[in-house]
Amino acid sequence: MNETIIEGRNPVIEAIRAGKPIDKLYILDGCNDGPVATIKREAKKKDIFVKYVAKERLDQLSETGKHQGVIAYTAAYEYSELEDIFALAKKKEEAPFVIILDNIEDPHNLGAIIRTANLAGAHGVIIPKNRAVGLTATVAKASAGAINYTPVVRVTNIVRTIDELKKQGMWFVCADMDGTLMYDLDLKGSIGLVIGNEGEGVSRLVKENCDMIASIPMKGDIDSLNASVACGVLSYEIVRQRLK
Repeated sequence: MNETIIEGRNPVIEAIRAGKPIDKLYILDGCNDGPVATIKREAKKKDIFVKYVAKERLDQLSETGKHQGVIAYTAAYEYSELEDIFALAKKKEEAPFVIILDNIEDPHNLGAIIRTANLAGAHGVIIPKNRAVGLTATVAKASAGAINYTPVVRVTNIVRTIDELKKQGMWFVCADMDGTLMYDLDLKGSIGLVIGNEGEGVSRLVKENCDMIASIPMKGDIDSLNASVACGVLSYEIVRQRLK
């Protein structure tokens, strides 16, 4: 399935009501007439994040020139459910291993992380619905095909999801420069690895809900790794410990 751009008021309303996974919804700033008010109401019901932009931005995004003040992007691939992750772990007879992304915005990073998740044996990737990149065509390409094998689940609230998964016996470790050296942590068993936003890292609330904070040893002159590289390093420490 390719990433689809939907333009115009009626097509967008129909797409939302039909339950299509909307990754991005752009609406002309200040526009509040009947159909647009309906779109806003329907988007709120489905918990779709709305970005209000100037007409120039919509004109720039438009492929038809007939956007009527509304443009939506649907996902390039179907999202999975949390149950799919546990079903995959059960099928492989392994303790669940998930990667949770706290507002990753770069599609190349998300694609690379899905690729790493697949190769490191993670049973799925969890991303937030809002303020983060979704399953776009660019993400699919960057995943080098891994998107077809690794479940990607989109949730409304990362903190709530971590709490739910803790009740199922999972432990959570997040990446942070101020954490304990990753080699000194016990990362075996049923585990979730949390990777933060490219600029700001893991948000405070998410970090507070993690059981462990892991740091990666740094020997260079700059202070941080790219998010997908950090994910790769920590994923393979989990792999190493699982193999022991």
